Amino acid sequence: MKKTAMRKFAHLIAKCGVNVQKGQEVLIRAELDQPEFVRMVTEECYKLGAKKVIIDWQDQKSVKIHSKYRSLKTMSKMEKWEEERWQHYVDELPCIIYIESEDPDGLKGADQTKLQKARQAQYPTIKKYRDQMENKYQWCIAAAPSEAWAKKLFPNLSKHQAVEKLWQAILATSRADNDPISAWEKHNKDLAKRCEYLNSLKIDELHYQAPNGTDLTVGLMEQSMFEAGEETSLKGIKFNPNIPTEECFTSPKRGRAHGIVYATKPLSYQGQLIDGFWIRFEDGKAVEWNAEKNNDMLTKMLEMDEGAKYLGECALVPTDSPISNSGLLFYSTLFDENAACHLAMGEGFPDCVRGFENMSLEECHKLGVNESMIHVDFMIGCPELNITAKTRDGRQVPIFRNGNWAF
Repeated sequence: MKKTAMRKFAHLIAKCGVNVQKGQEVLIRAELDQPEFVRMVTEECYKLGAKKVIIDWQDQKSVKIHSKYRSLKTMSKMEKWEEERWQHYVDELPCIIYIESEDPDGLKGADQTKLQKARQAQYPTIKKYRDQMENKYQWCIAAAPSEAWAKKLFPNLSKHQAVEKLWQAILATSRADNDPISAWEKHNKDLAKRCEYLNSLKIDELHYQAPNGTDLTVGLMEQSMFEAGEETSLKGIKFNPNIPTEECFTSPKRGRAHGIVYATKPLSYQGQLIDGFWIRFEDGKAVEWNAEKNNDMLTKMLEMDEGAKYLGECALVPTDSPISNSGLLFYSTLFDENAACHLAMGEGFPDCVRGFENMSLEECHKLGVNESMIHVDFMIGCPELNITAKTRDGRQVPIFRNGNWAF
């Protein structure tokens, strides 16, 4: 990939993604296979005025080794210096950039039970710091190709050719291959108009139907509102948390989901793929499920905590969108969730509550925003999906017909 194209993408992430402000700290989390691109993002952050950029390197192979040799007690313990680092994040509120490039099967063979129990043990400690940061900082998830990920998508190409092909797909679907900043300004305006219309309907529930068996009704809070694209932190700074994004999303009300839904794409979770699965809900809770591939992993996910069995997000994405039209299955939630309507199990979004800026997290949870240590998106959209909204005044309004917007 040409350095000029990579540099433009790096600038998009720093400027439009997290929108680095002068004097801010920046934390970049990335895999070891992206040193050149991470250096570009780092420099773009400094050019925008960052006072310090910290790079937190990740490595799936090391995680597998740790899961094999560390005891559960050791893996579960939060060291004093780790808590001090979290306290630093609370105090500084750094911009956080995630550069995804993981191998979709990279944690196959890892001790998932041990990893799950360690996460459960650490979560209460981490949560108290994360709650203090909620909606106060800018963050952005973007992607860059690794050889393993690229070969997963293009197995018949050489490693070099596969990486080049994946770079092209990432830039095109991220609206980063021509004039990125201008393209994102236009895209954000379109998404904002769609949210404005959805919010004007005062939707009480969404009814999903598809020939594959999906027949699910999800209820919303009276205060639920749809959001999309550009967000504004409680500090008043605009940023784009996902590059790419095509969704208009909201958080449903905990306890209001009934019926069955079928996934239409594989789910990459904790470095493994879950495929061919369905989930049935009663009174908002997942009560039955099955996956043709990796059902044990799906069960582990849904049993992470009590909130993991409830919905945290309903997202509307047309099949006529750049990622869907690419014809690629990315094996990455960042991309695949933006090719199809999706739901998420687990944590809901307090900022999808009207007036959230004047509420505490506890007040948002009491209104119906789900609380969990996980937030996992899975795709349910297909060309035959229909979604109908029932409004609070009793009207039936078509939202999606045959996989695309009905308005």
